[in-house]
Amino acid sequence: MWACEDWKDYECIDTCDGMKLERWGNVILSRPDPQVIWKKKCNENAWKNANAVYNRASTGGGSWDYVRKTPDRWEISYKHLTFNIKTMGFKHTGLFPEQAVNWDWMAEKLKKRPGANVLNLFAYTGGATVACSAAGANVCHVDASKGMVAWAKENAQSSHLEDNYIRYIVDDCMKFVEREIRRGKKYDAIIMDPPSYGRGPGGEVWKLEECLWDFVERCALLLSDDPVFFLINSYTTGLQPAVMKNILELALPQGRVTADEIGLPVSSGIYLPCGATARWEKAE
Repeated sequence: MWACEDWKDYECIDTCDGMKLERWGNVILSRPDPQVIWKKKCNENAWKNANAVYNRASTGGGSWDYVRKTPDRWEISYKHLTFNIKTMGFKHTGLFPEQAVNWDWMAEKLKKRPGANVLNLFAYTGGATVACSAAGANVCHVDASKGMVAWAKENAQSSHLEDNYIRYIVDDCMKFVEREIRRGKKYDAIIMDPPSYGRGPGGEVWKLEECLWDFVERCALLLSDDPVFFLINSYTTGLQPAVMKNILELALPQGRVTADEIGLPVSSGIYLPCGATARWEKAE
């Protein structure tokens, strides 16, 4: 498992019975996590300190119960990057802290290629965008949600990257990729964090297991003659790291491909799995 051990402003304190207890700066949140099927708490007293608890509804979805005063929004930092956090519907906070292990990996690669052009697809609130921009890359950030793209701009500003080249696009990722292919556009690195399931603006159905191969093949046409990396994230439990590794090995030029679970260290001493990542990089 790839896991980041360098967080200071974030901590997974404990996990038990479908829930995880987390510290986001000075705010303690208790949220559901489907991977937590064990029933033992390691820090009983810590759970009493939660500012807010997300309770699932029997009919689907859920809501936050604010036990203590909780800010409407606040900031946390990872190394030299700063992110805006808030409690959202369906338990989210606008950031996936386990992705820090990928931010570090991408930054290491990009620092060797100043000015590299990076395409970030399904880019959400821009964690990877901010990390790549801070490493000296030119980033094209694409997401279908106008609100998420606005949030990504705020994160770039909070990280003092507003003067860096970041192109923000509100669009369906598949349609954008097809237009870029027609334009002959090339990118030195591609990142994608596709949803497990979704619908396009015209009602098109996206199901990761059925659509990922074709989409990666199309995206491969956007790689430059001297690419740096191609990275795929997946939160679909049925899509194993080895499956994504096979896709990258078969769809992309010859290179080095690695894949593994990503996760979070828990203060109780265990690791919480949080999805999977596959990474292609140019063979040296």
